[in-house]
Parts: sequence; C-alpha cells; structure tokens
Amino acid sequence: MNLIDHIVEFQHEIRDIRRDIHAHPELRYEETRTADLIAAKLEQWGIPMIRGLGRTGVVGVLRNGQSGRSIGLRADIDALPIQEGNEFAHRSRNHGRMHACGHDGHTAMLLAAARYLSRHRDFDGTVNLIFQPAEEGGAGAQRMIDDGLFEQAPCDAVFGMHNWPGMKVGQFALRAGPMLASSNEFTITISGKGAHAAMPHNGIDPVLVATHVVQALQSVITRNKKPIDSAVLSVTQIHAGDAFNVIPESATINGTVRTFTIEVLDLIEQRMRKIVEQLPQAFDAAGTMRFLRNYPPTINHSRETDFARSVLVDVVGTANVLEFEPTMGSEDFSYMLLARPGCYIAAGNGDGVHRESGHGTGPCELHNPSYDFNDDLIPVGATYWVRLAEKYLAKA
Repeated sequence: MNLIDHIVEFQHEIRDIRRDIHAHPELRYEETRTADLIAAKLEQWGIPMIRGLGRTGVVGVLRNGQSGRSIGLRADIDALPIQEGNEFAHRSRNHGRMHACGHDGHTAMLLAAARYLSRHRDFDGTVNLIFQPAEEGGAGAQRMIDDGLFEQAPCDAVFGMHNWPGMKVGQFALRAGPMLASSNEFTITISGKGAHAAMPHNGIDPVLVATHVVQALQSVITRNKKPIDSAVLSVTQIHAGDAFNVIPESATINGTVRTFTIEVLDLIEQRMRKIVEQLPQAFDAAGTMRFLRNYPPTINHSRETDFARSVLVDVVGTANVLEFEPTMGSEDFSYMLLARPGCYIAAGNGDGVHRESGHGTGPCELHNPSYDFNDDLIPVGATYWVRLAEKYLAKA
C-alpha cells in the first residue's frame, strides 16, 4: 500500500481521538460533544469552519490556490441506541448508546485527512470536510442540504466512505449505479368488528383478514415486479387483540420495503395500496396504509466512481479494489448523491481479530454490541481522502 508516511506517523494521535469519541457516543442530532471536539481540532489545525448545518453538523472549509473547483468529503458522526457488550478501556460510557457502526472511525479518518491537508496543501481549490449528524435514521444529510450545505460550501462532487467488516484492511469495494437500497416503512391497519371468539359470526375478524393481506403482499414481489428488479418486502410485525376469547376490532401490520430504484418502489407502493384497500372489502372489513419513504437508494455516478477507483488503485493496487455486491442496507448519503454527483465506497474493516481483550462475545459486525472499528484502517482511509482531494483538485 502507498500510505502517506506523515499520516502513519500521527496515526496514534488520531486513534486516541477515535477512541475518545467511541467512549462518548451521542445519538442523532445530540452530537454536541462530538461536534465540539471536531471543531476544536479543525480550529487547532487552522481550518475555517461552518457550524450548525443539520443542527450539529460541522464543515471544515480548506482553500488553497486560485481555482474555483471544489470537492466534498463526508463522514457521519452519530451513534446507535445499543448497549455496548465490550469491556475494553474505550467502551461506551453512555448507557444504551454505542458506536456500533464505526462512525467514530469515519470521523477519525476524515480528521486525519484534514490535519494532513491543512499542512500539505498540494491542491488548487476547496476541500469541504463534511462531518454529518444523524445518519442513523435521522436523514442528517438531507437536513444539512436543507440548511444550505451546498450553498455555503459548494461542491462540484461529493464522496463518502463506510467501513465494511469481513473485508480485509487495505481492500476497498465500489461500483457504479446502485450500492445500497432505499429504506421504507409501512403500517397497515385492518378495521373489523369485535365479537366473542365463540360467536365469530357476530363480528368481522381483522386477524383473519390480516393473514390474507400478508399473503397477498408477497405477490407484489413475485408477480408484479420484473424478476430482474431486486426488491424486498418484509412483514415484521402483526399486532392484534388482548384476550384469548375476544375477536379484536382491528389488526396492525408493520414492515419494510427495500428497492434499488425509485421506479420499482413506486410500483410496489401502488400495488400494496390496492391490495390493502380492496382485499379487506371481500370480508366486509376495511384497510388503510401509511407508507413512509425514509432513505432513497444510494446510487453512484459513473464518472465519479471511475475517478474514485483510479485513486484507490494508486493507493492499494488493482488487486485490492473490488467490485461491490449491492446490499439491501441503506444510507442517507443517498441524499447528497441526488444533489451532487459523487461516489460512495466500502473500506475493509477486517474480521474482528483487531479487537482488544475485553470485547464482547458477538461478531465484529455492524450494529452488533461487540463491534469495534479497526484503527489500522485510519491511515488507509485518510490516505484515500487526501489523494482523492489532491487528484480532483490537481494543480494545473
């Protein structure tokens, strides 16, 4: 690997920052301590900043030369509502909160790049260092955009990165087109008529109707969308009734839909509504649905993906730049990719052997109480960020 020597030299300082952030996790839109820490480091390194975008967001604005060109590098900063299972020294000190997705590491890698770029300004233009809150279900990317991110910190293109357990440190994966799926939630309410369970003919059983609706919903995936269009429709909850001998008044069905395109999502929602509204009528019941579109699919732009790939090859070699297999997980960097061209990549976090003694019994997987970010990734990811900015804003 062609790592930047100076970043390797101060890797342990950034590691200590990462572990401090890990020990003090904050949930979406509550990242005040984290934002203050980031701002203090940027100020220490002489980097002007914008604060308050997306409530707790921080954007470092690093300018050099005369060019009007610009690039955005984004890291997410929020934690998850998970009780940490690890017992090592930098475990979470905030009960029920944990950096179980590696956002502490993402922040550390971008801080390492910020420190280097502030001292070695081998670029012509503006590097916007975007530290974004509320990725975990809070749509912090959209909130920053709504608050004027790209007006106050213009970006010709924007790039994101996420650690990926199971892939070796020093390996990266990316692809043009869909990387991650859209995330959507639905709540279906079936309204019937309550009755004594021993006299069902006096009521309209919403539980029976709900079972028919659940079965029918799967036909949307198997019979309405094209087989080559990937999508998931999962019913994850059915709630009804409080007693063994009472037919309840209503039943509720909850679940999620994931797609790689908005067109397929539109089709699925349309077909679901028709089933929910019309099928219960055959039982003299009624159905309604609330469909919430959370995050759109994360779709990389071809030109920026090719550019990111070329930088990765320079840093880690062709053999370590893999083709990403799309996953049905979701990511709110998708909003930034709707607003600006760009590319989102996966960076290998290893298989978990890096964890110090005292880690939990679970695997080192994302959203797992035994997870911990691999600090060996810090100089690798930071080198990528630096070389990406330098190449994108190369001096004439």
